[in-house]
Amino acid sequence: MMLTDYLPVYRLRLRTERLELRLPDLDDLVALADQAAAGVHDPSFMPFVQPWTEAEPLERGRATIQWQMRAIMTSTPEAWALPFVVVHDSLIIGLQEVSAKEYRATREGSTGSWLGLVHHGNGFGTEMRAAVLDFLFTGLGADYALSASFDGNGPSQGVSRKLGYREDGIDHRVLHGERRVDRRWRLSREDWEANREHEVAIEGLDDEVRAALGLGGDAEK
Repeated sequence: MMLTDYLPVYRLRLRTERLELRLPDLDDLVALADQAAAGVHDPSFMPFVQPWTEAEPLERGRATIQWQMRAIMTSTPEAWALPFVVVHDSLIIGLQEVSAKEYRATREGSTGSWLGLVHHGNGFGTEMRAAVLDFLFTGLGADYALSASFDGNGPSQGVSRKLGYREDGIDHRVLHGERRVDRRWRLSREDWEANREHEVAIEGLDDEVRAALGLGGDAEK
């Protein structure tokens, strides 16, 4: 037997012009932890609801490994997460997650991501999110994709606007005792199609993977 027999989602590969997205093996986790330890954002602005990047480098890396493994191993057809590592020229440069709850009924998934700081400014953020959007809409037949970002997070909001998302309300979060505006974004299938620019190849999406994500049968392909 192989890992993919026990965890079919490990068959998945998403490929764009420059990037490959895949679920991580142990070596990938170490490389991703190295990126986290080196820094993933400007220290003057915290983009995360949970400020995990405030930890010391070694702890950031350790937390990254633990979070990835937990997300994969606790996924069920009713509540799943696919934390893809993002690979450029054989180098792991960041994380792109897509997740959903009760996807079979809701037909919507959420995304979240980060890039190693040295890889910012190259258009990778747009390209890697475009990959998981194609996975949702083309691969899984989604109606909507969701995202969220703090006001002041210009790069994330710029990616959302470029890909066709529309503002979808706000939530208030408390970070270090201060209120922050967490802006929700929603992308419909129609707006995705109108703004789609990247070609994405989806590999490994078979019936067993669909079942692991809460789907099944020809009517749901």
